[in-house]
Amino acid sequence: MARSKKFWDRIAKRYAKKPLGDEAAYQRKLAKTRGYLRPDMEVLEIGCGTGLTAVAHAPHVKHIRATDISEKMIEIAKGRAAAANVENLTFEVVAVEDLDVAGESVDVVLALSLLHLLEDREAAIARIYDMLRPGGIFVSNTVCLGDNTQWFRFIGPIGHWLGLFPLIRIITRNELEESLTAAGFEIEHAWQPDKRVVFIIASKAR
Repeated sequence: MARSKKFWDRIAKRYAKKPLGDEAAYQRKLAKTRGYLRPDMEVLEIGCGTGLTAVAHAPHVKHIRATDISEKMIEIAKGRAAAANVENLTFEVVAVEDLDVAGESVDVVLALSLLHLLEDREAAIARIYDMLRPGGIFVSNTVCLGDNTQWFRFIGPIGHWLGLFPLIRIITRNELEESLTAAGFEIEHAWQPDKRVVFIIASKAR
C-alpha cells in the first residue's frame, strides 16, 4: 500500500493534466451511471483520484464522500471542486480497508479504476455490499489484464517494486463478475469499451 501511495502522490499533477483516453466512452459511462442517481442519494466514491467524476456527478445527488489513498490526488480534487463551485462534496485521504462506513448507509458506491489495484478484491467487494442500502448500486470500472495481457503478470511485480507501477492484480472479466455475484450482487449492466476495461453496474438485493 505504501508503494502505491507514493506512486500516486508522485504522478498526481501529471495525471491531472493527462487527457482522457476515450472521451466518448467516459461520457457514456457518466450518462449510464446518472440513470441510477437521484437527488436524495448519499454516494461514496472509493479511489476518486483527481475528483473528475465526483465533480461531474455531484449536481445529481445529495452528497458525495470521495476518498483516495493519495494526499496529492485529494488536493487536486478539492481544487477542482472549488473551481466548479461544488459544495456537496467532501474529500478524505483514506485506504479502502480503513474506511469507516456504517452498514446499509450508502445508496451508491463508485469504484472506478480501482478493483484491479487492491490487495484483496473479494474483501473490498464484500465490504461495499455491506455498506449499501438494500437496492443500492455499485458502479465499477476495472482493468482486466488477464484476458489479453498475461505477460504483465511477470513484469508487473518488478515494475511495482521499482516504483514504476502501482500494485496491479491480473484478473479476467469472468473472475471480476464472479467476485461480484459471489458477494450477492446482481449485474445489471456490463460494457467493455475496449479489450481491457470492463464497466459494470451491479445492484444489491432489496
